[in-house]
Parts: sequence; structure tokens; C-alpha cells
Amino acid sequence: MVAYLAVAALAAVVTAAVAPLVGLLSRRLGALERPPDTGQRPERPRVPTMGGLSMAAGGVAALGLAAVLPDFRRLFTETSEPLALLVGAAIIVAVGVLDDLRPLPPAIKLAGQIVAALGVVVFGVQLVHFWVPGVEVVALSSDLGLPLTVLALVVMINAVNLIDGLDGLAAGVTGIGAVAFFAFALRTQPDVSASGTVPTSATLVVAIVAGISIGFLLHNWHPACIYMGDTGSQLLGLLLGVAMISFVGRTAVPTDTDFLGSIPLLVPVLVLAVPFLDTAFAVIRRVVARRPVTAGDRGHLHHLLLAFGHSHRRAVLVLYYWSAVVAFGSVGPAFLAWERLLPWLVVAAALGAVLTALGTRPARASGELGAVDAVGAGQERSGAV
Repeated sequence: MVAYLAVAALAAVVTAAVAPLVGLLSRRLGALERPPDTGQRPERPRVPTMGGLSMAAGGVAALGLAAVLPDFRRLFTETSEPLALLVGAAIIVAVGVLDDLRPLPPAIKLAGQIVAALGVVVFGVQLVHFWVPGVEVVALSSDLGLPLTVLALVVMINAVNLIDGLDGLAAGVTGIGAVAFFAFALRTQPDVSASGTVPTSATLVVAIVAGISIGFLLHNWHPACIYMGDTGSQLLGLLLGVAMISFVGRTAVPTDTDFLGSIPLLVPVLVLAVPFLDTAFAVIRRVVARRPVTAGDRGHLHHLLLAFGHSHRRAVLVLYYWSAVVAFGSVGPAFLAWERLLPWLVVAAALGAVLTALGTRPARASGELGAVDAVGAGQERSGAV
């Protein structure tokens, strides 16, 4: 546990320290974005983007520390997962930087995401089997495992990318999901030293994600000094995707603490329920409206909270709260029996409903609706494929 905390702490410190330098570089390169007009501070100057470069620096530093720690020696000597992570991250960061400097066409951006996912697969992270209740282990051939892995990574990348619409939102939500997943994976994964099984990079990667998210939030909390841009949101999505595929693919027989015996397959969706729901609703909205799936709109969850009357910070905190309830509620059965966990979940959901309703009001003037539109426009300029 101490090793994980050290890795996460280094990731946070390096990310926080490098972010101002990345901000200066972004200004020199002209990678700036006008903050959305929320009706509170319309005169804010343009904010540097490409903050994901500081996250990449924090991730590389943390991975370097892990490489010399005894706790992770087998991971680096017996698997190629750290190399796969570096290759995929390098490609997705390059795609993100290009998109932050000059927005790429959706097809080119998607192609870059697929190449990054393929880099991860080629160098050793692939879904080879998963557990299904009643069926037990479902083995995947390479012909099926490869496209499913690529699809899962691309979906994860865009789920995080889509929710990056308010200051601090993407970093906070992914950080919460990473902590919940870390707790679950640490609780349920077998002791590799005792069992002789091949170690997985899942817990290490989510510890890094938690660290870089916290470090970046120091500069990204509203009003943000720097945006993560596509460089950061795509990197976070890829890292989480690699961690979850590594974990799911190594879980051959779940323990009796796993949620209904199927949590290894469901946990990636549940701990990041807010981004996944937001992405699903966005796709459905656009299909029903007969618009391209890549077309931007203002129907995302954070837009709705602003339209209901929440302030920028309150909207972010409400989404933080729901993310935590769903994420920790999903992994809770690994720690508590259902009869003890369920009352807490009911109380948490009721409290969340009250917090969501507090402060809501109809948009009183066209100016407020225009502010929400501006938020949507700003998000969609750097939004997902």
C-alpha cells in the first residue's frame, strides 16, 4: 500500500509542478481557449490548454518510480504491460496535442485513437477472456479479442473526453472512479507472490490516474488556470481503459465478494457511470434528432445542471457526488454485505436528490440560457469524436 501511495503522490506533485510550465508553452504556441460565459465572470482572459502534457509528465515520473520499487518488480520483469502503456500514452498525447493546437477532423481524431489502442494491444494489453455468471470463463480468440479491446479503449477515451465540459469536472470524476476501482482491485485481486499468477498493471495505473487527477485539479478548479484539453482527457480515458482491461482480462474466477459474480465485467462501466451515461445519452439524442453522432450539442449532464440554476462549482460538485455514490456503491459489496450496504445507498441517493434539487430555478433570462449555450460551445470545441 505504501508503494502505491508513493507512486500516486509523485504523480500528483510532478503534475502540479509542471502544469504552470505547460501553461507558458501553450501561450507561446497559441493553444488558448476562451472560457465559457457563465454570466459570472464574462471578462476572463483566454486560458491555456494542453494541460494534459503535465499529466503525461506526472504519469511517466510515477511509472519510473514504480520500475525501481520492489513491489512492482514482477510487473516490469514478467510482463510488457508498462511498455504497452507508454506506447499507447505517447500516441494519444501526440493526437491530443495536434487537436489542441488545431482541431482535427473527427475521422482523423478517431483514427489516432484507434492507433493508440492498437499500440496498447500490440505491446501486451488485450482482453483474452472474461467471467460471465452461469457461463464461467469466456475465452476470446485473437480475432475477436483485438477489436473488442480497441473498441473498449476508444469508448473509454471518448467517455472521459465528452465529460470535459466544466472546470475540474473530468479530472475530479476520473479521480473518484480511479480511487473506487483501486479499492476494489486491491481487495479482490489474488496475492501474486503467493499464487504465482502473473501480476496486473491495473492497480498501479489507477493509482497513477488518481495522482495526476489530484495534481491537475490544483490548477483546474474553477476558475481554471489551465485546461487539460484533448491531450489530457484522452490520456485519462486511455489510462483507465488499460487498467480495466488488464484487470478484467486477468480475472478468471471471481471471489465470493464480487458483486453477483460478474463485477469484473461490470466494474468499468459502474465506477465511471456518469461519463458513460452522458456519452450514451449524447449518442441517443443525436441519433433520434438525425444528427451526426460527432455533432456537438448542449444536452450533456453538466449543461442541464447549469440550465437548472446551479452555479459552475455547484454543478461540478453535484456530479462529483453522484460519481462517488455510484462508484463506491458499485464496489461496496466487496467490503460489506448487501443488507448492510443497501440502507447507506438509499440514504446517499436521497441526499443526492436533495443536493441536486437545491438551488435549481428556471433560467430567468435569455442571458442565462446564452451562458449555458456558451458553456456547451466551449466544451464542444474540444469535445469528443
